[in-house]
Amino acid sequence: MFTFPQARYTLLEQPTPLAPLARLEKRLGRSGLFIKRDDHMPIALGGNKLRSLEFWLGAALEEGADVLLVAGAPVSNQCRLTAAAAAIAGLDCVIIHNDAETAQSLRSSYLNRIFGAEVRFVGSISEESRAVRIEEIAEELRAVGRRPYIVGSAVIGALGYAMAALELLTQVRESGSPIRHVILPGSMGPTEAGFTFGNALLGHPFDVHLVSVEYGQADLAARIARIFGELQHFVGASEVQLDDARIHYHMDYLGPGYALPTPEGENAILTLARTEGILLEHTYTAKPFAGFMDMATDGSIDPSEGLCFLHTGGVPTLFVQDQLFQTI
Repeated sequence: MFTFPQARYTLLEQPTPLAPLARLEKRLGRSGLFIKRDDHMPIALGGNKLRSLEFWLGAALEEGADVLLVAGAPVSNQCRLTAAAAAIAGLDCVIIHNDAETAQSLRSSYLNRIFGAEVRFVGSISEESRAVRIEEIAEELRAVGRRPYIVGSAVIGALGYAMAALELLTQVRESGSPIRHVILPGSMGPTEAGFTFGNALLGHPFDVHLVSVEYGQADLAARIARIFGELQHFVGASEVQLDDARIHYHMDYLGPGYALPTPEGENAILTLARTEGILLEHTYTAKPFAGFMDMATDGSIDPSEGLCFLHTGGVPTLFVQDQLFQTI
């Protein structure tokens, strides 16, 4: 067990499932395929941000906060899960959506309101302007005696996926599965850097494959390196190093850009749904799973070495993506 200098509020009592993809193996003609089901969590339809929220909540409660602030799009998984986590911890939650208040945006954010969050629409502004606005709202709350905590610290959130690396390695050893390669989305960085940091703490048992869904390789690699360095300092582990030979960047699946569908991504959604009954969505999981299937079949990885797709969740987003499909 890792010990980090940060309080943790337990939201997940059990490890998420590590499951073989037996029917997909038959479809692809390749054994040793697994999925880590971080979409399969008991709170608010699950997803990777719950692991980060254990540490964000720990920090908030340690500071004496009584309200969580979080920002994102109306369909943001982080916003939905923060609203649910706040309810569990007995805190209020204010969500800032950088979008106009329309019938569509209200529908997209209704789960947040079910969990009791106050939702504020601030218009179609940039992420930078949104960050300024959330600080302004925090000051407004402090002025009336509230104690806000702004959710989103990359280094604190990354601790959740350092723990996930340990959880996965424990499952691999207990099950005797041949997993050597872990494939996950490459995006903002805390999930990826956290897993990579945990992998380094464990002695690099896995090769980590990041399939970009948002950034070019230089930008993505810089994000990972920056958060990794912050983790070294935060936990006092300067001896733990990022091994460039054990982290692989895959840029071929991004297509026209972030949240924009690709034929390969659509094929990945349909293939996994129709072989294993597991859902993906276009923004974060379909493109990485397309990469996972290619890695399983293109000869780039030794057949004796197992592959694990780390499913980061986000399935509720699928319900507003029906117009993105071309073949159904």
